Amino acid sequence: MRKILVTGSSGLIGSEVVRHYCQRNWQVYGIDNNMRADFFGPSGDTRWNQRRLLADYPNFNHLELDIRDRPAVLATLAELQPDAIVHAAAQPSHDLAASRPFDDFDVNAGGTLNLLEAARRHCPEAPFVHMSTNKVYGDAPNRLNLVEKATRWDFADAEYYHGINESFSIDQSKHSIFGASKVAADVMVQEYGRYFNLPTCCLRGGCLTGPNHAGVELHGFLSYLIKCNLEERTYTVFGYQGKQVRDNIHSHDVVRFMEEFIESPRVGEVYNLGGGRANSISILEAFQLISDISGKPMRYDYVNQNRIGDHICYLSDLSKMQAHYPNWGITKDLRTTFEEIYASWQARTSVA
Repeated sequence: MRKILVTGSSGLIGSEVVRHYCQRNWQVYGIDNNMRADFFGPSGDTRWNQRRLLADYPNFNHLELDIRDRPAVLATLAELQPDAIVHAAAQPSHDLAASRPFDDFDVNAGGTLNLLEAARRHCPEAPFVHMSTNKVYGDAPNRLNLVEKATRWDFADAEYYHGINESFSIDQSKHSIFGASKVAADVMVQEYGRYFNLPTCCLRGGCLTGPNHAGVELHGFLSYLIKCNLEERTYTVFGYQGKQVRDNIHSHDVVRFMEEFIESPRVGEVYNLGGGRANSISILEAFQLISDISGKPMRYDYVNQNRIGDHICYLSDLSKMQAHYPNWGITKDLRTTFEEIYASWQARTSVA
């Protein structure tokens, strides 16, 4: 039986990977210490997801491990020697990173290095998939020519109609402390690929979402926005008139791409991973869509100050992904994704 190691296994992407590979009869080992609850409080707790995975899949094994613990990470990889690794554990918030910079860097950069070196020593042939972020580009996308439309910002130049590709510079821009720690991890994953010839890739995710996201105000905008609508709470919009645009990709489609890479890996690759133009939406447009689904008006406040390093408009150019892996494509459209998230929050709320 093939083995896969998944870090952040109780989170949005990690839990989707666990389900996917358990259903394919792999032996799945998940590393998670619920640090999201430490970062975000009770609303960020993911133990519910861990318990569900353990109940549903006998071939899932939970490992209570902190990826900052270098000796423990090295020992775990030496023992397991998995056939593939998906690294989805992270401190994911711009705002939190600024108040806890040591924790942010130790988790995002240090934890990634621990895993890479353990993989190099003990399972160098295992494909290593790293969940990076589009925040490695910093605020450089904001320097592109933009046009303001009724409900969204958009790229003005035809060159960027399909979004930003992987050749876009990650240098000389404001990243936020979170973005900088993710740059360090991203470059190290590339370097272990190129320097040691390991099968690694960085997936520079846009807005990753889905029904198992424990969205909070500081991270997971779409999940949190939908939760606010369901509970008739006030959502705070930070700057850009609420017209800032993100391309959203369902966790199912994220994992489908990971599987493509694991089955046919490359060395030191980078991919911009998002929903593309077809799955793009502004905050104002998201308000309208969830209101159409729920029948409830969206309550919100506006703060005329954007978050540091935040993108005004970001779309992922998916052409490289589709060229390298032509069997992959987006299967979950925006409305389907919204409906699944809304139904999931309804179910969780009723249980609570």
